[in-house]
Amino acid sequence: MFTPNFTLTSKLLTNLTEIERFYGQLEGIRIPKQLELNLERTNLIESSYASNSIEGNPLSVGEVTNLLLNDRVPTNRSEKEVVNYFTILKSLEVIKNEALNLNLILDIHRRLLDGVNDEIKGQIRNVPIIVGKRQPDQIIVKHNPPFHNKKQIEEALDELSYWIKSTDTSPILKAGIFHHQFVFLHPFEDGNGRVCRLLTALMLLSNGYQINKYFVLDDYYDVDRSLYSDSLHTADEGNKTSWLEYFTDGVKYSLQSALGRVQDGISKLSLDIRPSPREQEALEIARRYKEITSADIVKELKITRQQAFNLLKSLSEKGFLDKKGSTKSSFYILK
Repeated sequence: MFTPNFTLTSKLLTNLTEIERFYGQLEGIRIPKQLELNLERTNLIESSYASNSIEGNPLSVGEVTNLLLNDRVPTNRSEKEVVNYFTILKSLEVIKNEALNLNLILDIHRRLLDGVNDEIKGQIRNVPIIVGKRQPDQIIVKHNPPFHNKKQIEEALDELSYWIKSTDTSPILKAGIFHHQFVFLHPFEDGNGRVCRLLTALMLLSNGYQINKYFVLDDYYDVDRSLYSDSLHTADEGNKTSWLEYFTDGVKYSLQSALGRVQDGISKLSLDIRPSPREQEALEIARRYKEITSADIVKELKITRQQAFNLLKSLSEKGFLDKKGSTKSSFYILK
């Protein structure tokens, strides 16, 4: 049965404390809806670029941005890789409550390699494979996975999934342990790193960390790909402590960066998010009502239903009101 070996060092404890502090600060900021949507879109694009770049995808960040923002149909393998990754990343919020098991792992791999490498998509490898660097006259082996048999790999993934489900380890450490162990097993012929980073993001989402909305990790790995790779392989002999210190450094760094982006964004939008005189009147009404509808605004301010709808929509986008309910029976409450 899989049992990870690591030591809860003072550095790890400090990192975990800092991570919770930074994340709490992010959660405590009232982020305007417009800024929130812009940040999430930027994070999704940045993560899609960085995760594929780590694996050698040649597209620049500008090319990736243009491809994804214009929702253009990919015309080659490199573009298809990025679009597939972006599409899966956007869907993680929908599947975050699904159990992490072999079927989910295979489905994400299938979607990642769809139209990229259809012969092996969604299939655990049943052939030997090594991780290394090709030199002019030789291949330098960096990692030789422990299993090269499909059944053994599937059993190891089942053990890892069971440990994820049954352990009470810190969610951050759990995500880091999974990240290494998955790459260590290297279950696929292609796509291991990208599947691993998608599943790591999914694990963080499942445990309440709004990755994509607030922050991404892939850009930290892409800053120094050699350090990322070297840090991962420090755990290959069994002790994951050094890797977990690097991993938690990355989460902390990403949250600090996210805080900076949010604060800068709010500063730039400060004038735009101030309520207009008419919106201030609507807010005063909202303070008197427990729940407010466009009909209430029509009655109180003697305006048309469309004007009332626009007022409430604007206040919601600026972060002053929360919309509740379905379209026909929606209402708003003060944040």
